[in-house]
Amino acid sequence: MPLHVEIVSPEYKTRSGDGDMVVARAADGDIAFLPGHAPFIGALSIAPVRVLLEQHGEQAAAVHGGFVEVYNDHVIVLSDVAELPEQIDVPRAQEAKDRAEAALRADEHDEEARAALARAETRLEVAGVNA
Repeated sequence: MPLHVEIVSPEYKTRSGDGDMVVARAADGDIAFLPGHAPFIGALSIAPVRVLLEQHGEQAAAVHGGFVEVYNDHVIVLSDVAELPEQIDVPRAQEAKDRAEAALRADEHDEEARAALARAETRLEVAGVNA
């Protein structure tokens, strides 16, 4: 029996469907969910969420923090921003990456720039662009 996976942001439901496994990055590191997983609630980091599909493919989404809840073979990812590859503006993400890198060169302790860099790199990774 597959997992039912929903990736939801305030604007819309990015994904709703079945998958064999979900891989996400929690605050303490990567975590994977398979059918039969124990109930779980956790905070997510800025990173791709990957849904492995029955037909050996995967669906990735750029998730910028949020929460994941697992119960009764349902995985729900709630995030302020969740984008599928086709929703990502690659030139804009590359520009954001360049700006964040420049800000970090000027001040390596700039946490806002570090978060912006993580978001841009996540978008580029999900879009299939080498970050």
